[in-house]
Amino acid sequence: MSTKEKIQEDIDVLEQVSDERQIVLFNDDVNTFDFVIDALIDVCEHDLLQAEQCTLLVHYKGKATVKTGPLEDLKPRATRLLEMGLSAELV
Repeated sequence: MSTKEKIQEDIDVLEQVSDERQIVLFNDDVNTFDFVIDALIDVCEHDLLQAEQCTLLVHYKGKATVKTGPLEDLKPRATRLLEMGLSAELV
């Protein structure tokens, strides 16, 4: 087995094991800190401290991962954040 085949095999195994996805929240100039915090508590089931920390990360870094998990769990959450007027992406 060549090195290239071994590396591809390792990548294939990792992709099968890792079915985790992420919701990435982006900064905007529209929504208030309190609104984003409340949204993260409601939609992503964050506690207050976690929601505050994520909101600060989004504000200062421009974006942050706010929730990880399987696609079937994250898709409705991401949709809900978008419906609330937040800028989010499922990756």
